[in-house]
Amino acid sequence: MWKNISIRFRLSILYILLLVILLSLFSYGIFVDTRNFLIRTTAVRLRAQAKPVIEQWLYLNKENKSVNRELRNTPNTVYLRKIAYSLAIDLTSRDTAALVLDDHGTILAAGTRLKEEPLPVPPDRTYYSKSLSGNNDVSYITMRDNELFLVVLIPLREAPGSSAILGVVQLSTSLIPIEGILARQKVILIGGIIIVFIAGALLGLWITSTSLKELSCMVVTCNQIADGDLGKRINLPQRRDEIGQLADAFDNMIMRIKELFDTQNRFVANAAHELRTPLTAIQGSLEVLMRGAQDDPQASARLTQGMYREVTRLTRMCEQLLDLTRIKNPMDIHRERISIKILIKDFIQYAGIIAEGRKIIVNSSSDLCLFVNPDSFKQVLFNLIDNAVQHTEQEGIITFDWELSGTNVEIHITDNGSGIDPVDLPNIFEPFYRGDPSRSRRHGGTGLGLTIVKTIVEANGGRIKADSRPNEKTVFTITFPVS
Repeated sequence: MWKNISIRFRLSILYILLLVILLSLFSYGIFVDTRNFLIRTTAVRLRAQAKPVIEQWLYLNKENKSVNRELRNTPNTVYLRKIAYSLAIDLTSRDTAALVLDDHGTILAAGTRLKEEPLPVPPDRTYYSKSLSGNNDVSYITMRDNELFLVVLIPLREAPGSSAILGVVQLSTSLIPIEGILARQKVILIGGIIIVFIAGALLGLWITSTSLKELSCMVVTCNQIADGDLGKRINLPQRRDEIGQLADAFDNMIMRIKELFDTQNRFVANAAHELRTPLTAIQGSLEVLMRGAQDDPQASARLTQGMYREVTRLTRMCEQLLDLTRIKNPMDIHRERISIKILIKDFIQYAGIIAEGRKIIVNSSSDLCLFVNPDSFKQVLFNLIDNAVQHTEQEGIITFDWELSGTNVEIHITDNGSGIDPVDLPNIFEPFYRGDPSRSRRHGGTGLGLTIVKTIVEANGGRIKADSRPNEKTVFTITFPVS
């Protein structure tokens, strides 16, 4: 079900949940810290208020010469029992109840006298034992009659800094005032969370709606493209975030798909055109034979030879198309390190046979190495030589040379033939493309030679380009990384 909810709504929910969780944790931390601070401050206040009273009764009065000599000479434990009641009364106030305990935990005196003064909390042995051991910072919270109290224990020493403990003073005060402060703070924090939740929800929904608005436009554009309008583009140049990058990637993908479709359509149209010519010739020859030309041996032989030539051309075209499909995957090409000088030297011997009198010149002698498939690279050279022969006169010159250009090797095949028209130059590597179809067909070409060349070169990790000046020269440049 979660997957069926829109991204905008999901992002808004996640944003609000994250905001509420963080704000709740922050508010809880403030609340706990405030509570601990108020309790700690109250305990410090009780100790600070009790200290001068304890010192007055336990130390100063005993040392005062005006005090009864008999009282001054009594042991400390006896003295504590005698002053316990007065000490408890002085330590008791309207919000604080005091108990005085001896060193055995027995209550010596309670300071509550008036009705408005609070009753003391019963001592807890676990805590006053810690205080009797000399711990000066014993305090705890306890419950009495559904009311929370803070209890502070102060050890009574024989002398300031002495390790001998005479007893313990227990001070207890109600936490109702602190709970009132915390209750108000809780209301403020909860109200703040609610306000921030509402504001955050509205702001988050606005932010996500604004940020994802272009996605709705992308959906509309995608639907239009799916309906066949490949000219549509999302075009979000003002966005530089992930959505803008997605839109650019989508536009580039659609542009490539449109180019592939256009190329495919041109391929189908050109293939149909190329196939129609020999099929029409074969059909015409058959019709002539069916009308009675088979009775004329010379005419029959001429028509049969013509049909054989067209069938041979169709067969060659099919083989070249199969070659194109086989070399599309570079993983099918087994490459190895070869020397250009040795490869060209071996190929020139074979190229002289198909040159038909054209002069072939090698202008380079440097020994550079390539990482290519030797057989497929020879096919590239054969197709380029064959192309040069078809467009060069008998006394023409075909030149091979190569050079190191940076980290690449550039191989140049140059001829001084009729050249290529600048209008046709960008399209010569497309299947079945001919600037002058009749001339190519007259030489028996299928329009796939340069397409195969480009496919083989790219499958071997290289690039090829052509430059030409009509009636002067044509240069094919093949670039490979140097090995």
